[in-house]
Amino acid sequence: MVELLVDVPKIPCTDNHIHVDPINGEGPLPVAQKFYRSGGTAMVIPNKPTWTVGEGCDFKRAMELVVGYVAEINRETEVRAYAVVGAHPAELSRLIREGVSLEEGEDLMRLALETAQKLVLEGQAVAIGEVGRPHYEVSREEMQIHNRLLLYAMELAREAECPVQLHTESAGPEEFLEFARIADQAGLKREKVIKHFSGPFVLEEENHGLTPSLIATKKVITSGLKKGTNFLMETDYLDMKTRPGAVLGPKTVPRRTRGLIQNGLLSEEDAYKIHVDNVERVYGVQLVF
Repeated sequence: MVELLVDVPKIPCTDNHIHVDPINGEGPLPVAQKFYRSGGTAMVIPNKPTWTVGEGCDFKRAMELVVGYVAEINRETEVRAYAVVGAHPAELSRLIREGVSLEEGEDLMRLALETAQKLVLEGQAVAIGEVGRPHYEVSREEMQIHNRLLLYAMELAREAECPVQLHTESAGPEEFLEFARIADQAGLKREKVIKHFSGPFVLEEENHGLTPSLIATKKVITSGLKKGTNFLMETDYLDMKTRPGAVLGPKTVPRRTRGLIQNGLLSEEDAYKIHVDNVERVYGVQLVF
Protein backbone atom coordinates (compact mmCIF):
# COMPACT_ATOMS: atom_id res chain seq x y z
CA MET A 1 0.00 0.00 0.00
CA VAL A 2 1.32 3.44 -0.94
CA GLU A 3 1.83 5.62 2.11
CA LEU A 4 -0.21 8.83 2.01
CA LEU A 5 0.61 11.79 4.17
CA VAL A 6 -2.70 13.35 5.22
CA ASP A 7 -5.86 12.29 6.96
CA VAL A 8 -9.04 11.81 4.98
CA PRO A 9 -10.47 15.34 4.59
CA LYS A 10 -13.64 16.34 6.36
CA ILE A 11 -15.37 17.38 3.12
CA PRO A 12 -15.27 14.71 0.38
CA CYS A 13 -14.27 15.96 -3.08
CA THR A 14 -14.97 14.24 -6.40
CA ASP A 15 -13.26 15.07 -9.68
CA ASN A 16 -15.82 13.96 -12.26
CA HIS A 17 -13.50 13.88 -15.29
CA ILE A 18 -9.78 13.30 -14.78
CA HIS A 19 -7.39 11.24 -16.90
CA VAL A 20 -4.42 9.14 -15.87
CA ASP A 21 -1.75 8.09 -18.34
CA PRO A 22 1.41 6.14 -17.40
CA ILE A 23 2.59 6.23 -21.03
CA ASN A 24 2.51 9.98 -21.69
CA GLY A 25 2.17 11.29 -18.14
CA GLU A 26 2.71 10.38 -14.50
CA GLY A 27 0.18 7.57 -14.31
CA PRO A 28 -2.54 6.49 -11.88
CA LEU A 29 -0.76 6.35 -8.53
CA PRO A 30 1.14 9.67 -8.69
CA VAL A 31 -1.97 11.49 -9.91
CA ALA A 32 -4.17 9.88 -7.24
CA GLN A 33 -1.63 10.74 -4.54
CA LYS A 34 -1.54 14.42 -5.57
CA PHE A 35 -5.33 14.48 -5.63
CA TYR A 36 -5.66 12.84 -2.21
CA ARG A 37 -3.01 14.97 -0.52
CA SER A 38 -4.90 18.04 -1.68
CA GLY A 39 -8.15 16.77 -0.14
CA GLY A 40 -9.61 14.68 -2.97
CA THR A 41 -11.54 11.50 -2.28
CA ALA A 42 -13.07 10.20 -5.54
CA MET A 43 -11.97 10.26 -9.19
CA VAL A 44 -14.09 9.47 -12.25
CA ILE A 45 -11.63 8.42 -14.96
CA PRO A 46 -12.50 8.07 -18.66
CA ASN A 47 -10.29 6.06 -20.99
CA LYS A 48 -8.08 8.08 -23.32
CA PRO A 49 -8.27 7.76 -27.12
CA THR A 50 -6.66 4.66 -28.59
CA TRP A 51 -3.77 6.47 -30.30
CA THR A 52 -2.57 8.00 -27.02
CA VAL A 53 -2.12 4.77 -25.09
CA GLY A 54 0.18 2.64 -27.21
CA GLU A 55 0.89 1.74 -30.79
CA GLY A 56 -1.81 -0.38 -32.35
CA CYS A 57 -4.09 -0.04 -29.32
CA ASP A 58 -7.68 -0.89 -30.09
CA PHE A 59 -10.88 0.29 -28.43
CA LYS A 60 -11.21 -2.70 -26.14
CA ARG A 61 -7.60 -2.45 -25.01
CA ALA A 62 -7.92 1.29 -24.28
CA MET A 63 -10.96 0.59 -22.10
CA GLU A 64 -9.31 -2.34 -20.34
CA LEU A 65 -6.31 -0.15 -19.53
CA VAL A 66 -8.38 2.42 -17.67
CA VAL A 67 -10.25 -0.34 -15.83
CA GLY A 68 -6.85 -1.59 -14.69
CA TYR A 69 -5.72 1.88 -13.62
CA VAL A 70 -8.88 2.29 -11.55
CA ALA A 71 -8.33 -1.07 -9.87
CA GLU A 72 -4.75 -0.06 -9.04
CA ILE A 73 -5.85 3.23 -7.47
CA ASN A 74 -8.53 1.50 -5.42
CA ARG A 75 -6.09 -1.14 -4.27
CA GLU A 76 -3.12 1.07 -3.48
CA THR A 77 -4.55 4.41 -2.27
CA GLU A 78 -7.35 5.85 -0.19
CA VAL A 79 -8.96 7.42 -3.26
CA ARG A 80 -12.09 5.78 -4.69
CA ALA A 81 -11.80 5.61 -8.47
CA TYR A 82 -14.43 4.76 -11.09
CA ALA A 83 -13.95 3.98 -14.77
CA VAL A 84 -15.89 5.55 -17.63
CA VAL A 85 -15.40 3.78 -20.96
CA GLY A 86 -16.28 4.67 -24.51
CA ALA A 87 -15.11 5.90 -27.90
CA HIS A 88 -14.18 9.58 -28.16
CA PRO A 89 -15.76 11.26 -31.22
CA ALA A 90 -12.26 12.09 -32.49
CA GLU A 91 -11.77 8.34 -32.99
CA LEU A 92 -14.19 8.42 -35.94
CA SER A 93 -12.46 11.44 -37.46
CA ARG A 94 -9.12 9.68 -37.19
CA LEU A 95 -10.47 6.52 -38.82
CA ILE A 96 -11.81 8.56 -41.73
CA ARG A 97 -8.49 10.39 -42.17
CA GLU A 98 -6.75 7.02 -42.29
CA GLY A 99 -8.93 5.95 -45.21
CA VAL A 100 -11.67 3.97 -43.48
CA SER A 101 -15.04 4.47 -45.17
CA LEU A 102 -17.81 6.33 -43.38
CA GLU A 103 -19.84 3.13 -43.16
CA GLU A 104 -17.01 1.05 -41.75
CA GLY A 105 -16.04 3.81 -39.35
CA GLU A 106 -19.58 3.95 -37.99
CA ASP A 107 -19.66 0.18 -37.59
CA LEU A 108 -16.36 0.20 -35.68
CA MET A 109 -17.60 2.95 -33.37
CA ARG A 110 -20.84 1.06 -32.72
CA LEU A 111 -18.86 -2.04 -31.79
CA ALA A 112 -16.74 0.07 -29.44
CA LEU A 113 -19.84 1.44 -27.73
CA GLU A 114 -21.17 -2.09 -27.32
CA THR A 115 -17.86 -3.07 -25.70
CA ALA A 116 -18.24 -0.14 -23.31
CA GLN A 117 -21.76 -1.21 -22.41
CA LYS A 118 -20.52 -4.74 -21.70
CA LEU A 119 -17.92 -3.41 -19.25
CA VAL A 120 -20.61 -1.40 -17.48
CA LEU A 121 -22.89 -4.44 -17.27
CA GLU A 122 -19.99 -6.44 -15.83
CA GLY A 123 -19.50 -3.83 -13.12
CA GLN A 124 -16.07 -2.75 -14.35
CA ALA A 125 -17.20 0.76 -15.31
CA VAL A 126 -19.94 3.13 -14.15
CA ALA A 127 -20.76 5.01 -17.35
CA ILE A 128 -20.32 5.16 -21.11
CA GLY A 129 -18.09 8.02 -22.23
CA GLU A 130 -16.70 10.23 -23.30
CA VAL A 131 -18.89 10.09 -26.39
CA GLY A 132 -20.66 12.64 -28.54
CA ARG A 133 -19.60 15.11 -31.19
CA PRO A 134 -16.30 16.72 -32.17
CA HIS A 135 -15.40 20.22 -31.02
CA TYR A 136 -14.02 21.04 -34.50
CA GLU A 137 -15.49 21.33 -37.98
CA VAL A 138 -16.32 18.12 -39.85
CA SER A 139 -18.30 17.32 -42.97
CA ARG A 140 -22.08 17.14 -42.88
CA GLU A 141 -21.89 13.39 -43.58
CA GLU A 142 -19.54 12.79 -40.68
CA MET A 143 -21.65 14.89 -38.31
CA GLN A 144 -24.70 12.82 -39.20
CA ILE A 145 -22.80 9.71 -38.10
CA HIS A 146 -21.76 11.37 -34.83
CA ASN A 147 -25.40 12.17 -34.10
CA ARG A 148 -26.49 8.60 -34.82
CA LEU A 149 -23.71 7.31 -32.57
CA LEU A 150 -24.76 9.73 -29.84
CA LEU A 151 -28.28 8.33 -29.94
CA TYR A 152 -26.95 4.77 -29.95
CA ALA A 153 -24.71 5.47 -26.93
CA MET A 154 -27.74 6.77 -25.03
CA GLU A 155 -29.79 3.73 -26.02
CA LEU A 156 -27.04 1.44 -24.73
CA ALA A 157 -26.85 3.48 -21.52
CA ARG A 158 -30.59 3.16 -21.03
CA GLU A 159 -30.32 -0.62 -21.37
CA ALA A 160 -27.42 -0.70 -18.91
CA GLU A 161 -29.12 1.81 -16.57
CA CYS A 162 -26.00 3.97 -16.50
CA PRO A 163 -25.08 7.54 -17.40
CA VAL A 164 -23.26 8.83 -20.47
CA GLN A 165 -20.52 11.45 -20.37
CA LEU A 166 -20.70 13.78 -23.37
CA HIS A 167 -17.81 15.36 -25.23
CA THR A 168 -19.22 17.92 -27.66
CA GLU A 169 -18.70 21.31 -29.19
CA SER A 170 -19.07 24.29 -26.86
CA ALA A 171 -22.62 23.96 -25.60
CA GLY A 172 -25.18 26.40 -24.26
CA PRO A 173 -28.90 26.05 -23.54
CA GLU A 174 -29.74 25.39 -27.20
CA GLU A 175 -27.34 22.45 -27.42
CA PHE A 176 -28.40 21.16 -24.01
CA LEU A 177 -31.98 21.06 -25.27
CA GLU A 178 -30.88 19.14 -28.37
CA PHE A 179 -29.06 16.56 -26.22
CA ALA A 180 -32.05 16.33 -23.88
CA ARG A 181 -34.33 15.53 -26.79
CA ILE A 182 -31.93 12.82 -27.99
CA ALA A 183 -32.03 11.34 -24.49
CA ASP A 184 -35.83 11.37 -24.62
CA GLN A 185 -35.70 9.56 -27.96
CA ALA A 186 -33.37 6.96 -26.45
CA GLY A 187 -35.52 6.55 -23.34
CA LEU A 188 -32.64 7.67 -21.10
CA LYS A 189 -33.37 9.87 -18.11
CA ARG A 190 -32.10 13.37 -18.82
CA GLU A 191 -30.17 13.56 -15.55
CA LYS A 192 -28.13 10.55 -16.71
CA VAL A 193 -26.65 12.66 -19.51
CA ILE A 194 -23.56 14.38 -18.12
CA LYS A 195 -22.21 17.30 -20.11
CA HIS A 196 -18.46 17.12 -19.60
CA PHE A 197 -16.53 20.43 -19.68
CA SER A 198 -19.64 22.47 -19.05
CA GLY A 199 -20.01 26.12 -18.38
CA PRO A 200 -22.14 27.32 -15.44
CA PHE A 201 -25.46 26.12 -16.89
CA VAL A 202 -26.95 25.07 -13.58
CA LEU A 203 -30.56 26.23 -13.92
CA GLU A 204 -33.00 23.75 -15.43
CA GLU A 205 -34.06 26.25 -18.07
CA GLU A 206 -30.40 26.29 -19.17
CA ASN A 207 -29.51 22.59 -18.98
CA HIS A 208 -32.99 21.14 -19.64
CA GLY A 209 -32.57 18.44 -17.00
CA LEU A 210 -29.11 17.26 -18.01
CA THR A 211 -26.29 17.09 -15.45
CA PRO A 212 -23.60 19.71 -16.08
CA SER A 213 -20.05 18.82 -15.09
CA LEU A 214 -18.51 22.24 -14.53
CA ILE A 215 -14.88 22.83 -15.40
CA ALA A 216 -13.41 23.88 -12.05
CA THR A 217 -12.13 27.35 -12.80
CA LYS A 218 -12.91 29.95 -10.16
CA LYS A 219 -15.07 31.94 -12.59
CA VAL A 220 -17.19 29.00 -13.74
CA ILE A 221 -17.74 27.50 -10.29
CA THR A 222 -18.58 30.79 -8.57
CA SER A 223 -20.99 31.63 -11.40
CA GLY A 224 -22.58 28.18 -11.09
CA LEU A 225 -22.99 28.45 -7.33
CA LYS A 226 -25.03 31.64 -7.73
CA LYS A 227 -27.65 29.45 -9.46
CA GLY A 228 -27.57 26.34 -7.29
CA THR A 229 -25.69 23.13 -6.58
CA ASN A 230 -27.09 20.73 -9.17
CA PHE A 231 -23.75 20.08 -10.86
CA LEU A 232 -20.54 18.08 -10.71
CA MET A 233 -16.98 19.42 -10.79
CA GLU A 234 -14.07 18.36 -12.99
CA THR A 235 -10.57 19.27 -14.13
CA ASP A 236 -10.34 17.34 -17.43
CA TYR A 237 -6.73 16.74 -16.36
CA LEU A 238 -4.90 15.17 -19.33
CA ASP A 239 -1.85 13.74 -17.51
CA MET A 240 0.59 14.61 -20.31
CA LYS A 241 4.21 15.52 -19.63
CA THR A 242 4.16 17.74 -22.73
CA ARG A 243 1.20 19.71 -21.32
CA PRO A 244 1.79 19.84 -17.55
CA GLY A 245 -1.27 20.89 -15.58
CA ALA A 246 -3.60 20.86 -18.58
CA VAL A 247 -6.51 21.30 -18.63
CA LEU A 248 -6.52 21.89 -14.87
CA GLY A 249 -4.21 20.11 -12.44
CA PRO A 250 -5.29 17.19 -10.23
CA LYS A 251 -5.18 19.34 -7.08
CA THR A 252 -7.70 21.85 -8.44
CA VAL A 253 -11.09 20.45 -7.40
CA PRO A 254 -10.27 19.90 -3.70
CA ARG A 255 -8.38 23.18 -3.46
CA ARG A 256 -11.14 25.10 -5.23
CA THR A 257 -13.75 23.55 -2.94
CA ARG A 258 -11.77 24.33 0.20
CA GLY A 259 -11.15 27.90 -0.93
CA LEU A 260 -14.82 28.51 -1.64
CA ILE A 261 -15.75 27.21 1.81
CA GLN A 262 -13.10 29.35 3.50
CA ASN A 263 -14.34 32.43 1.64
CA GLY A 264 -17.95 31.82 2.61
CA LEU A 265 -19.08 31.14 -0.97
CA LEU A 266 -19.90 27.47 -0.38
CA SER A 267 -21.28 25.75 2.69
CA GLU A 268 -20.04 22.36 3.82
CA GLU A 269 -23.56 21.02 3.30
CA ASP A 270 -23.65 22.21 -0.32
CA ALA A 271 -20.13 20.90 -0.93
CA TYR A 272 -21.32 17.48 0.24
CA LYS A 273 -24.28 17.69 -2.14
CA ILE A 274 -22.03 18.45 -5.12
CA HIS A 275 -19.30 15.94 -4.35
CA VAL A 276 -21.31 13.06 -2.85
CA ASP A 277 -25.08 13.31 -3.25
CA ASN A 278 -25.03 14.35 -6.92
CA VAL A 279 -22.38 11.76 -7.78
CA GLU A 280 -24.26 8.94 -6.08
CA ARG A 281 -27.56 9.96 -7.67
CA VAL A 282 -26.26 10.25 -11.22
CA TYR A 283 -23.92 7.26 -11.26
CA GLY A 284 -25.87 4.95 -8.95
CA VAL A 285 -22.82 4.34 -6.78
CA GLN A 286 -22.26 4.62 -3.04
CA LEU A 287 -19.21 6.61 -2.06
CA VAL A 288 -17.50 5.23 1.03
CA PHE A 289 -14.80 7.25 2.81
